[in-house]
Amino acid sequence: MFATIFWTIYIGLLGTVALGFLIKGKYKTTLSKIDFAVSVITWIGLFGFVTDTQIWMPIIWKIVFVGGLAWEIIYGIFLNDYYGEDPEEEVPLAVTIIFFIVFVGPLYYGLYQYAY
Repeated sequence: MFATIFWTIYIGLLGTVALGFLIKGKYKTTLSKIDFAVSVITWIGLFGFVTDTQIWMPIIWKIVFVGGLAWEIIYGIFLNDYYGEDPEEEVPLAVTIIFFIVFVGPLYYGLYQYAY
């Protein structure tokens, strides 16, 4: 019961943040639009995990898990374009990694549970 409530709140927070970014026009570059699309696909998998609903075949979710995680790491650490041109606006790598583990880690944990 508690786990389902946690996951539902988590999905809601992820969706709210993404929709806020979308409404404010933060997804301007091609890479950020690809990131948004990958995020939506991974959220569908997390929704299937939370609701215990079979969406697509398990092999697809295995591919989405590996591909999404690889994309998230590559984009989040190396290709991130959320920050301005000013070097002082850059976020340190350690902060990016901690943010990834705390906020995106549960998404990929749930997606892993769903895929495997």
